Amino acid sequence: MFTEINFFNEEIILENERVRLAPLKAADIIELDKIAYEPSIWQLGMNNIKERKDLEEYIDIALKEKQSKTSYPFLIFDKQSNSVAGSTRYGNISFPFKRLEIGWTWIHPKHQGTGLNKACKFLLLQYAFETLEFNRVELKTDILNQQSQKAMLKIGAKEEGIFRKHQITSERRIRDSIFFSIINDEWRGIKKSIFKEFI
Repeated sequence: MFTEINFFNEEIILENERVRLAPLKAADIIELDKIAYEPSIWQLGMNNIKERKDLEEYIDIALKEKQSKTSYPFLIFDKQSNSVAGSTRYGNISFPFKRLEIGWTWIHPKHQGTGLNKACKFLLLQYAFETLEFNRVELKTDILNQQSQKAMLKIGAKEEGIFRKHQITSERRIRDSIFFSIINDEWRGIKKSIFKEFI
């Protein structure tokens, strides 16, 4: 059984035939530097990574959050194209309340629409519910990000509501966030119906 201490010290690798999620490391900047500066990635995101110093800061924050036991960031490796595709994260992790958030996901456009994101979400949800035995997985996005909202609904998440003036983006825009969730009672049915190709 995982505890808060051994979870964050563990080298967690999640993998299926399509994708490999490995713990994000500082050295991953070498590969991420090749794909991170596509403007469309950050159009409605909290960050706007335009150059290497922005990417360095992004990775540094992610690793500091891991040290402080609030996030666990991953590097996304697309097996189909044999290349790094982006990054994703468990965040707002609470072992006492058995919940976490899946987010901070960015994938280069050439990997979008290929089924990669669905393969990632399956691994992250399966691990959260079946290994960690958490009760709740949260997802949120910008109220303006229709594409992300549709993607969350497609994986079986339920819309819960809007947090008004919830965050301020790196471009200083005040953002409303829309929250979704999947709970453990729903996971078995979602896994069989939506993610059946990975079972």
